[in-house]
Amino acid sequence: MKNKEKVVSKELLLPFIMITCLFALWGFANDITNPMVAAFKTVMEISNAKASMIQFAFYGGYGTMAIPAALFVKRYSYKKGVLLGLILYAIGALLFYPAAQYEMFGFFLGSLYILTFGLAFLETTANPYILSMGDESTATRRLNLAQSFNPLGSIFGMFIASKVILASLKSDARDAAGNLLFDSMSVAEKAVVRTHDLTVIRNPYVMLGFVVLVMFVIILVSKMPERQNADHTVHAKDSFRRLFKNRKYREGVIAQVFYVAAQIMCWTFIIQYAENLGYDKATAQNYNIAAMALFIISRFISTAMMKYVNARKLLTIFAMAGMISTTGVILIEGEIGLYCLVATSGFMSLMFPTIYGIALHGLGDDATIGAAGLVMAIVGGALMPPLQGAIIDIGQVGWLPAVNVSFILPFICFVVIAIYGYRTLNVFSED
Repeated sequence: MKNKEKVVSKELLLPFIMITCLFALWGFANDITNPMVAAFKTVMEISNAKASMIQFAFYGGYGTMAIPAALFVKRYSYKKGVLLGLILYAIGALLFYPAAQYEMFGFFLGSLYILTFGLAFLETTANPYILSMGDESTATRRLNLAQSFNPLGSIFGMFIASKVILASLKSDARDAAGNLLFDSMSVAEKAVVRTHDLTVIRNPYVMLGFVVLVMFVIILVSKMPERQNADHTVHAKDSFRRLFKNRKYREGVIAQVFYVAAQIMCWTFIIQYAENLGYDKATAQNYNIAAMALFIISRFISTAMMKYVNARKLLTIFAMAGMISTTGVILIEGEIGLYCLVATSGFMSLMFPTIYGIALHGLGDDATIGAAGLVMAIVGGALMPPLQGAIIDIGQVGWLPAVNVSFILPFICFVVIAIYGYRTLNVFSED
């Protein structure tokens, strides 16, 4: 049945645009950071598992700060939550300057951890803020529309990572046979290259910090809508109790953990998958850009489809398609397997906002705390990448490269999401 309610009214269009810009900002941070796992592995001479601590720090910040962010927003306002998030984001990005000066991997991890405190505030605030900007019947479509601009920021982050960072890394120079020259350098030569490469990594983050400060000023001086009839009294225990009893919400948080894990693994280790086929990092990152382009196209298409097809049904179908594509990634060696990995992004496109919208539907004033649980679920991106990195470090599993086998983890994630989609249709479709 065609829904005649407007997705966004004219009165709320400007605030909607400003908050939607935040989706692009954290998308940029996510996807300029994913390729840094491969970059730090080489320049800091560490294992895939240790380099994956980049993702542990980045997404661990969400797990740490999501609940405090929700309580802050509940007590004060969406606007104040956004402003605090932007300040923390800027501080974390600007800390890359001293991190590069000291050349300490742990300092970079700490900077990313603080940066994602800000992202946790932004996501905890922006997602329910967008849901509230109109009729509840169009809320999932509205969030999918806003989330469609997240991958635009992501693809720009990927482009900067590929063309500005990875392409400029001296540690990734190779000989005619494709072997890294960095491995055969002297200690003194490696020190010079390390200083150069960490500066290359540093600069985009520092510039990003200043861009975020500009966004802070714009929102600070702008008039933003407030929650109507909002209860600013914090009753966290009551909210948590109601949310825990809500099966649709509870299982939605679990599904979101597995979705974010799948997304981060597919976008982080596509470089290692392509490197195993003989590509350098910058060229491998081009496949990541292609995956994101497909993700963007699919997001807009799937958002349009939701006008005519039940979002829960689409979620189930796309999760099953993700299971099929990751099976190809695991079992098919060579270019075809890489193409299957790129194709997986098309099936992931609607998952985050759709799970989010389904899980929060009908929660009323518990939505702010509920949003925190769904943002906290982003910690899935911290937990599984180190495990996948450890699998890749094995080198070979039976007749298959370990990097292929490691994608059994995203496959499992899609199984969990498909089960949630099925249950939303058939078990608690009316919740």
